[in-house]
Amino acid sequence: MPEIVRELQNLTGRRDVVGTVLKVNGGANSGHTVAGLKLNLLPGGVAEHDVGCLALGSGVVADPRKALWEALPVEKLGYPVLSRLLIDERCMVSDISHRILDLAWEDYRVNVLGQEARGSTGRGITPAYADEVGQMQIHYSEFLGNKSDYATRLSARLNRAADIVQNVCKLSPEKWSTLFTKLTEAELRANKGAIDAGVFTASEFDFTRFAGTKPFTFNHESVLAVYWEAGSKLAHTIGDVRERILSDLSADRRIIGEFGQAYWLDKRAGFAPNVTASHTYTPEFFQSAGIPVQAIHTVGCCKAYDTKVGTHVFITKMDESHPLQRALAKLEFGTSTGRQRMVGWSDLVEKADTLRYGGFDDLVLNKLDALSPHGEWTGGDLQLCTGYKDANGKIHLGV
Repeated sequence: MPEIVRELQNLTGRRDVVGTVLKVNGGANSGHTVAGLKLNLLPGGVAEHDVGCLALGSGVVADPRKALWEALPVEKLGYPVLSRLLIDERCMVSDISHRILDLAWEDYRVNVLGQEARGSTGRGITPAYADEVGQMQIHYSEFLGNKSDYATRLSARLNRAADIVQNVCKLSPEKWSTLFTKLTEAELRANKGAIDAGVFTASEFDFTRFAGTKPFTFNHESVLAVYWEAGSKLAHTIGDVRERILSDLSADRRIIGEFGQAYWLDKRAGFAPNVTASHTYTPEFFQSAGIPVQAIHTVGCCKAYDTKVGTHVFITKMDESHPLQRALAKLEFGTSTGRQRMVGWSDLVEKADTLRYGGFDDLVLNKLDALSPHGEWTGGDLQLCTGYKDANGKIHLGV
């Protein structure tokens, strides 16, 4: 992100050339590190003081508490966030119900269907998008309205989630409270830095207060109080992203759209079921921004080697005994979950098909320096995958 902003500034001679950086899709499941800042919801432009607006588009599912958990520690480091943040009024609210559903569906896959764990982040992204598909979403515009109206919709959502967990996911009653404990432990780990810095107290991340007194019930009063407070703190940031972007375009300012995940994790183009719940490449920009389709410059971005996390088939995975694998593994942990990423050689077949079917004008190659000698890796031949050989010896040049 900083490199793209600098390039645009150098080409135009204007420091204000980037009007808006827009998070296009996903939610708090897609981690990225910018200028040392570990981000999920906030777009990478947060580290660039010259960027006027940090926007969350209508294609994003955003937990208001998570937005504040990210924004306030970053502001303490000297980066203005809330004064530049614009959350589209059609952006979808994700909350505790989605996170509980996320964990319950994982339990269902393992203990009812007998499948492998999918490796979900537990951030509630897929259940939140399921609400959109079912026309049951709650938009951020609700925080600009009446609390009682929001309470009615939230209560229905909580009851629906509890019913699904009990009657569809078939979660055992004794596991209900453990889901809230699991979320508490995960967020205490993820936000340890902010707690140590005094930005938040540990009690902020106590999810057990949201559990009801009986299995398969929520504490509605607690959930309503906490989420309405968080949404109210963000109320001044809620508006119409469409108009902001059209205003930037009329002033000849550039818009940078930032995608979470990657082409092969797109819910339609990717390798199901190991995909995310949103669209992860260029066409979704126009949907999330809410503007007409027009000329756009797409920059592809990848590492000089490949990484995957979860249950993906990984054709180019390095042997764990390889010294480069051991060196790279020390660098590769998920920003969102802290999970160890698998490391592999660069798969040019995947990248070529991304270019052919997804399209990009430029390709940015990150982490080339990580292939230089370091740790146990003293240098040597690097491998590239240029085709797939099947059991009959036939070479396939496409995915």
